Amino acid sequence: MNRVFACYAALFVLVSACAAQAQQYPGQTVRMIVAFPPGGGADVAARIVAQPLAEGLGQSVVVENVSGAGGTIGTARAAQAAPDGYTLFVGTPSTHGTNPAVYPKLSYDPVRDFAPVGLIGASPFLLVAAPSLKATSVVELLALARAHPGELDYASYGNGTINHLVGELFSSMADIKVSHVPYRGGAPAMVDLLAGRVQYSFDSTAALSQIRSGKVKLLGVTSEKRWSVLPDVPTVAESGLPGFSAYTWYGLFAPAATPVAVIEFLNRQLNAALATPGAKAGLAKLSLDSGGGPPDVLGKIVQDEIGKWADVARRRNIRLDE
Repeated sequence: MNRVFACYAALFVLVSACAAQAQQYPGQTVRMIVAFPPGGGADVAARIVAQPLAEGLGQSVVVENVSGAGGTIGTARAAQAAPDGYTLFVGTPSTHGTNPAVYPKLSYDPVRDFAPVGLIGASPFLLVAAPSLKATSVVELLALARAHPGELDYASYGNGTINHLVGELFSSMADIKVSHVPYRGGAPAMVDLLAGRVQYSFDSTAALSQIRSGKVKLLGVTSEKRWSVLPDVPTVAESGLPGFSAYTWYGLFAPAATPVAVIEFLNRQLNAALATPGAKAGLAKLSLDSGGGPPDVLGKIVQDEIGKWADVARRRNIRLDE
């Protein structure tokens, strides 16, 4: 009986301590880890929400870039941080979708090691083609690939990256034979696309400037429905591949075991930050659809991404060493 009482007493002390910690939060600077270099989409999205989030928290929010190894280094560091609400993490389809699919010995678990806080924003990929390619639509690209198996090349940001797996999903669903050409990032891939050394790629919204200047062809978008930013552009799904969809997204996470009260508080503050004029303008400039909503919206995205890209990586035999 004494042992049972002691266990209940210890549990009461633990719960009381967590409640007290949540009530006192935040009492110091919050750091927001980004697993990629400065200037990229994840970094910019983080900085867009950091300022209004800091105003809501009443504490500084400092963005810390910890890049390397496809985002695995920074993600692992965030996973190992103290679950006290003072370390947050900006996750992406790479950190919480494709990396678990392509790295056999990943140093973190995207579900077990993280608690979702909320979705920051999302946008579809853009299927862009070289100006010299004799195709002006997804339908024509597929016809060309089927008529000339093995002769077309598509570019990605590197082996195992999100747009590599999007390209493989496209090839698999379309049943076409094309070659993958990996680059070290988007800039060199775009250079070769413009020159016609590769024929197409699934790029981020960073390609919009090249599209609007007429330097590359936009064949389609990868959203399930037509995208509000480019409402006249057909989706890949409606162009012969029903069910095809892929997105780039940015979500705010905390280490697992962060008190629920802290997660809920952070979620409210993130939603408030996303509603500010500055954040709305910043996300619109990135051509991101604003996120928001409860934490489980982001949690569902992660679960879906893990299953989807694990299936693609398995079927296309894509594996990387850390």
